[in-house]
Amino acid sequence: MSIRSIALIINPARPEAITAAQELAPLLYSAGFSLYTISDVSIEGIKKLAAAELPEIEAAVVLGGDGTILRAAEVTLKRNIPLLGINLGSVGFMAEVNRPTISAIAESIIKKSYVTENRMVLKFTVERDGKEISHGWALNEVTVERDATTMVELFVEIDRRPLSHWGCDGLICSTPTGSTAYAFSAGGPVLWPEIDALVLLPISAHALFSRPMVVSPKSEIIVTVESSEALLSADSLRKIPLKVGDRVLITRDEQTIKLSHVSKTLFTDRLVAKFKLPVEGWRGE
Repeated sequence: MSIRSIALIINPARPEAITAAQELAPLLYSAGFSLYTISDVSIEGIKKLAAAELPEIEAAVVLGGDGTILRAAEVTLKRNIPLLGINLGSVGFMAEVNRPTISAIAESIIKKSYVTENRMVLKFTVERDGKEISHGWALNEVTVERDATTMVELFVEIDRRPLSHWGCDGLICSTPTGSTAYAFSAGGPVLWPEIDALVLLPISAHALFSRPMVVSPKSEIIVTVESSEALLSADSLRKIPLKVGDRVLITRDEQTIKLSHVSKTLFTDRLVAKFKLPVEGWRGE
């Protein structure tokens, strides 16, 4: 029988994440799993490796918040494997709503009973003087923002047609997953994860029209930098300095992130739990 392998992605700054990993590891190890981590932790039974050194794994289990999940996505995207986010006390939008028991987590991994949904991913390329100088991807959002105290000047096209010129703090292009992250904080709409669309949102624009827009996922968004400098950020993790004249092309990626949960949860329940929305007196089942 072949050995099954799992990666545990652990937030080393959260003691509860380390404790959960210490409790989960023996249950999986005794079930015949090989356990690996790329996190800066030392836990018995879990072998620490660099991300590039990870062997074939069947899933990545994240013990931490949404930020840790975004970092773990860098591992799972290239491998096309499930990313199982575990709630450790604070309700996020990508982890579980309710914290499952360690035994329930172990059982779902052993039996492969976790529920998986595909989440949209963005891809971007940066062109300078007509040549591609960088490319990358994002699960939440790609932003082009000011990299100084003064506003950034941006010219935006959609599907090779001009949309607008904005003097602003920046521009956010987000997936439905990212609609509850930076785009939400900047006043954008909340999109249910099942919706096939992108959110385009200028930040503090000096313009008569600077409303958030919901754009077709088939569209190509082009952002040209017209100020001396700017900064591209993908999920606030991967950053690229930009210069005047640089063009950023943003489209939907063909790849997806397989976001998984121990049990199926409706996005409506996630919103209610996150924002403690007033639903007292509801008479439904």
